[in-house]
Amino acid sequence: MLSKRILTMQDLSCVGQCSLTVALPVLSAYGVETCVLPTALLSNHTMFEKWSCLDLTDEARNIMNVWKQNGFKFDAFYLGYLGSASLMDVARDCFKEFSGEGCKIIIDPAFGDNGKLYPAFDSEYVAAMRKLIKSADIILPNLTEACFLCGAEYRQDASIEYIEEVIGKLSLLTDATIVLTGAEKDGLIGEVIYSDKKFSYVWAEKLPVRYHGTGDIFAAAFTANYLETASLEKASAFAGELVANSIRATDPAHGYGVNFEYALKNAK
Repeated sequence: MLSKRILTMQDLSCVGQCSLTVALPVLSAYGVETCVLPTALLSNHTMFEKWSCLDLTDEARNIMNVWKQNGFKFDAFYLGYLGSASLMDVARDCFKEFSGEGCKIIIDPAFGDNGKLYPAFDSEYVAAMRKLIKSADIILPNLTEACFLCGAEYRQDASIEYIEEVIGKLSLLTDATIVLTGAEKDGLIGEVIYSDKKFSYVWAEKLPVRYHGTGDIFAAAFTANYLETASLEKASAFAGELVANSIRATDPAHGYGVNFEYALKNAK
């Protein structure tokens, strides 16, 4: 039986358990043929004190030219941390040239958290992402990213009503289904989903720790499950469980990522 063929576009961080080093093993483990288009090469992710970055925009276009000659097509695209605003145009060209029949485009904006942009990004990047999400079928922002995209105020202790208000503003910028990740209420954490002008929710126990890279694990697992089930709620619950199991398997001293490898190894 042929598996779905997905193209994931995001950076390769050599150390840090994030981006491609998460997406490739997670998607592959759940039966998805995973092809990659690295957008940048980082020494390590940007939560470390020091890091280097090589932008791969030019090489991405070289790769795409060869793919076009070979006639490659993909069943889905999953985009994460791209690295520079110039890669948004690359992504749009990729969608145009390589989308197979019924292709789904899933975008994790991946540019900020806790009310702040990641160190490599600025307002130009946010503006470019604001345009790119118009091409998406599903977007997976956290609250920080949703607020930056739609110009809303970020609130640390946002109520569900306020999160829904932010999602409503964001929905004016794109026709994509919105799955807002990391929402919290009453000791729970989960996703607020906006699809077909209706809200739905997926909740789970909130663990008392935070780690880098969990958003990438969620996005990869969500994508793998959604391609199989076409259910936003099932995919969200599935991805949330993998994240929780990865956190439980991680030593607190291991602060730069989570042990998703162990969670995958022991997944049923």
